[in-house]
Amino acid sequence: MGWYRRIMANAPSDKSRAVALALCIPLGVFGAHRFYVGKIGTGLLQLCTLGGFGLWYLYDLITIASGEFRDSNDRRVRLWDPEDSNALTHGVPQELMDEIESLRQEVGELAERLDFTERLLADPARRGAPPGGSAA
Repeated sequence: MGWYRRIMANAPSDKSRAVALALCIPLGVFGAHRFYVGKIGTGLLQLCTLGGFGLWYLYDLITIASGEFRDSNDRRVRLWDPEDSNALTHGVPQELMDEIESLRQEVGELAERLDFTERLLADPARRGAPPGGSAA
């Protein structure tokens, strides 16, 4: 039975990281995100201590955001949308691919602007007369 636990520990949780993070940000001091992932005991402790006086709350917030937070079955809560089959099969969420594509477009636009600025600065006729001007 030990091999089954090792395989299941590496499998992602069926809980959503987005939901856990959305619960943790406003209600983390009350342990709402821990109740969501099935950690009832530690959720009650967080509720009684107001998130471990804020420190436990911050720790959980960082681990959820980084994808290292674990559910009650010791599986990582790392998928933003566990029901998205593309994220499970290809390993890269579609939101990340969309973000990369938008960054590529922005870098391309910035490169065009930089090229235009370099051409503008290199052309003395477009720069205009120097501030002192030359007397005729």
